[in-house]
Amino acid sequence: MTCACASEELILGIETSCDETATAVVKDGRQVLSSIIASQEQIHSLFGGIVPEIASRKHTELLMSVTQKALDQAQVSFDNLSGIAVTNGPGLIGSLLVGVSAAKAYHAATGLPLVGVNHLQAHVAANFAEVCEKPLREADLPAVCLIVSGGHSDLVTIAHATDYEVIGLTRDDAAGEAFDKAARVLQLGYPGGPAMAKAAEAGNPEAFALPRPRISDSLDFSFSGLKTALIRQVQELQGEDEAAPDEQTVADLAASFQAAVVDTLTRNTMQAIEQSGVKHLAIAGGVAANRLLRERLSEECAGVGVELHCPPPELCTDNAVMVAVAGHYLLMTREPDNLDLDVFSAMPRAC
Repeated sequence: MTCACASEELILGIETSCDETATAVVKDGRQVLSSIIASQEQIHSLFGGIVPEIASRKHTELLMSVTQKALDQAQVSFDNLSGIAVTNGPGLIGSLLVGVSAAKAYHAATGLPLVGVNHLQAHVAANFAEVCEKPLREADLPAVCLIVSGGHSDLVTIAHATDYEVIGLTRDDAAGEAFDKAARVLQLGYPGGPAMAKAAEAGNPEAFALPRPRISDSLDFSFSGLKTALIRQVQELQGEDEAAPDEQTVADLAASFQAAVVDTLTRNTMQAIEQSGVKHLAIAGGVAANRLLRERLSEECAGVGVELHCPPPELCTDNAVMVAVAGHYLLMTREPDNLDLDVFSAMPRAC
């Protein structure tokens, strides 16, 4: 049987797809009662990127205490919950297994309905939470959503909270991945997105003529060529002695690269808006926290009478609120999962 949606339906969300151990309790799919995130950023920054084995071990160490903190913050117990939602992909397979295994254990011990949530669908669902400045509502649909994260730069149309159609995909490097690689080239540290944005604040976005990748007759994204163009520009500046660029040059490179990424994302997104004829645009994923991207999309949307929906930055990066919100809608529309719930590391070609 599907989960009956009570007047106070409380969903526990669990997110362990990468390096954040996160849990949250959300009421009726919108009201955030608690959100706990234990980040491993400091650990992985020592290696310049995520070490999967370390990530999964830390999830195992932290998840039970993080879950209890979320319940305590919400002032509820498992007896008060209506269901459990857990990210089961895409992501790092070891990290996903920790979260899904814990969710199965809670399901077996309590009998609460269990539902696996697509990580990208969860990012989209963050826009429905009441903590957003302009929450997305059923009356706003259909809408277009730009999902920009470390592994994905996708465009989807949203017909319903659980009904998505992918209209643009990542062909190679996603925007977040491109930022990480660019930051590594410029020796700005990890995570790359925030590091590049900070460096770009002191830079000139017109200092270097970097390409704005376009795939003919498509809304798909490709950032590998832009990444290569940056590498070649750095090599040219270094010359034969391979001297590192000075601080201002690095800032200019970061600003030029960020501008190229934002221009490309904005162009394809507004093209999707024009083709679909919708009046609402949502953004989601870690790169959606980028200030320049939010400003550019806000300007473009205002110019064509489209309302922009942006989650707060803490709901753009990986969190469990988005998982609980997505789980709420999934449990209203389909059968719950069971102990056979599996994990997957790659995203199926449809949400």
